[in-house]
Amino acid sequence: MTDRIAFQGELGAYSHEACRDARPDMEALPCHTFEEVIDAVQSGRAKLAMLPVENTTYGRVADIHRLLPASGLRIVDEAFVRVHISLMALPGVKLEELKKVRAHLVLIPQAASFLEKYDIKGEAAADSAGAAAELAEGGMRDEGVLASDLAAETYGLEILAQHIEDHAHNTTRFLIMGKEADLTRRGTHGMMTTFIFEVRNIPAALYKAMGGFATNGVNMTKLESYMVNGSFTATQFYADIEGHPEDPAVKRALDELEYFTNRLEILGVYPRDPRRD
Repeated sequence: MTDRIAFQGELGAYSHEACRDARPDMEALPCHTFEEVIDAVQSGRAKLAMLPVENTTYGRVADIHRLLPASGLRIVDEAFVRVHISLMALPGVKLEELKKVRAHLVLIPQAASFLEKYDIKGEAAADSAGAAAELAEGGMRDEGVLASDLAAETYGLEILAQHIEDHAHNTTRFLIMGKEADLTRRGTHGMMTTFIFEVRNIPAALYKAMGGFATNGVNMTKLESYMVNGSFTATQFYADIEGHPEDPAVKRALDELEYFTNRLEILGVYPRDPRRD
């Protein structure tokens, strides 16, 4: 199998940065869509997939929770990337020459104070790394791009200012996924288990299903609901808990959960990243 890790976006994207940080020995494979990322692993063109699931500023990444159960892939690790925004331009260009910057729509408001200070207009682009590539290919000297340092490195642009985001907390969490699960690992900082479930159609089913985690002292760090097949009555839940399914407390909690569900599927068991703290 090809020793590649697939991600959605262009080279130099924050997802590419996540790949390089988490798997520096693997070749990063850019893909146009999340579906293409998953297909790359399913078809053997890549060994792993790097998929963003949530961001501290913008919440859940759209469609990811819908795609994960159907992918047939399993979570093998998690990764966190601080979204640092850098302003870059063609080599030799001075900051005072810039009249506008291009970036993905979500990045521009995050650098609003800096852009206002230097009277630079923001213009939305489909992709920040793609905007960096376009600038390098033949952009104007009065134009810049907001993107990652990796984008500047990838496309030969010059960084004029680093870490210009207004807030210091913006972080994206990624899941690293592969074809095979490995339940033998035990992380230095503990383990995480991710699963999906559908509760039975009985009164207080969710309340009863969650009771096992409280009584067994299992910490649930995430619980989200979303519709299944566009139905308002069929609700599926996505959950992250601390611990391993073979831990006695976790096993008891999952056994109790299963009693109240129509479906319970573990998507991954993986080491807890210390950057959660």
